[in-house]
Amino acid sequence: MKLWLLLLCCAALSACSTLAPRAGQVEGLFDDALFAPATVPISAEAVFALSPAMRQAFDSEIRPRLQRGDPRRALIEALYGKGMLRLDYDAEMTRTAAEAFDVHAGNCLSLLIMTATFAREAGLPVRFQSVSAGEAWARSGGLLFAIGHVNLGIGRGLASGPKDSDMTEWLTVDFIPPEDLRRRRLEVIDEARVLAMYMNNKSAEALALGHTDNAYAWARAAIGQDRTFTGSFNTLGVIYQRSGHLKEAERALRAALSIEPEHLHAMSNLVGVLGAQGRDGEALALAAELRRLQPAAPFAAFNEGLQRMREGRYAEAETLFERELGRTAGYHEVHFWLAVARLKRGDNRAALSHLRQALDGSTTREQQALYGGKLERLKALGVF
Repeated sequence: MKLWLLLLCCAALSACSTLAPRAGQVEGLFDDALFAPATVPISAEAVFALSPAMRQAFDSEIRPRLQRGDPRRALIEALYGKGMLRLDYDAEMTRTAAEAFDVHAGNCLSLLIMTATFAREAGLPVRFQSVSAGEAWARSGGLLFAIGHVNLGIGRGLASGPKDSDMTEWLTVDFIPPEDLRRRRLEVIDEARVLAMYMNNKSAEALALGHTDNAYAWARAAIGQDRTFTGSFNTLGVIYQRSGHLKEAERALRAALSIEPEHLHAMSNLVGVLGAQGRDGEALALAAELRRLQPAAPFAAFNEGLQRMREGRYAEAETLFERELGRTAGYHEVHFWLAVARLKRGDNRAALSHLRQALDGSTTREQQALYGGKLERLKALGVF
């Protein structure tokens, strides 16, 4: 994991402020009777809670460092540098601050939450920033996930009021290289939005595992935290849809579109819901509008490539996988299948390159073990 630090001032973000977003309609949106109670605790308070183990690490490892120079950099060095904590990136699941600390790993949202918790314990102000990083996608459990990005700003010290806060220099902690971050739009978000993002992630992860009741409870809680976050309404719509409750799914998806009328994911899901209800004319009209806004659907070329692989048409599969790479920013699974296609065509050197890129692009320890194992087996067989 490469952690990037970039000093930004608040003025650099002021131009990114927008009008207050609309709140989605929640009246009649929830039907708890359709789902069993959640089997996991749903708690906003637990997300940023400092555990006893974190407090012990703070007192023994972090606090002594804070007296040496810039306390913000000392904190980050203790968490991600050569200190004893050494946290790492792992996108397998979204974790609370305490959970990320316990396993010393997390995705960008989990690490943001954990870092913010430590920064607050150090008496440092924090702010959360949503980063417009372009389209990024993932697949799991028959679902497509649009991947958002957030980062964290840490101030020098407690500000005495809004005016002082506006003048604070912020150290931005991110996993995007600074030169890329400067080209991205940043928007300051509040803690309610972060909690909604966390709960929406937990909902999507539960749904991918087939835990529909838990997914519903998390999505409901996410909307309760922030009624302007479109993603939670869309997730709720998918939960209803996959549970066979089409009218409820339509209501949730239309609520998402009332917040953001051109939300592509909600539009795409609504096309399916309308079609499943036999409302073909409405579905076709919405699909046409979706194609206008999004000419190429995510993973469309990849899925075509997999079909060509099953048919033994490896050259055509290569072309389709290469096309998908341009859209999915080098997604690890596309690199893997491109490696397989190249192996089938006898281009071992290119196959090795793509397999290594699949390994480098993997975002969970499970994926790393999978691709690393395949690479070693092929080497043992003398393929490379």
